[in-house]
Amino acid sequence: MSILDRFIHPPAPHVQPVGTEAAARLAAIHASAFPRPWSTLDFERLLSERGVMADGLFVGRSGKPSGFVLSRIVLDEAEIITVAMAAEARGKGHARPLLAHHLEALSRRGVARVHLEVEEGNAPALALYRRLGFGETGRRAGYYHKADGTKATALTMALAL
Repeated sequence: MSILDRFIHPPAPHVQPVGTEAAARLAAIHASAFPRPWSTLDFERLLSERGVMADGLFVGRSGKPSGFVLSRIVLDEAEIITVAMAAEARGKGHARPLLAHHLEALSRRGVARVHLEVEEGNAPALALYRRLGFGETGRRAGYYHKADGTKATALTMALAL
């Protein structure tokens, strides 16, 4: 690849593990996606815990993630705690490869079953999780507090790896 090609053709998006060094960026992405965002300190604490694993999606030449997924592993099960994409990366098909990579990494670490919860009105997330093979396992009425003061039902979902 020539020098000119490197400037004209940005590198393909890629996924790689992230740690506490990315806490501020993950907090900023989370704040852009959720009405009750987690702080940088929240992410630093989570990312320092044993059994917590996070992957970031990197688009273009930026050294900062454009999205991330964070899970907690206990024995042979994991819970996806949160997934978020920066506003500029949403709707571009990046979440599926990010999650697929993360699920593969969980499987390599011996995880046999993955759990998550999602707001029942989050159609894009539900479609993604269903495409990846997650099935609904339960409902938690009034679980999420929305920005407008209303409450929304959470759907619990699981996937056998």
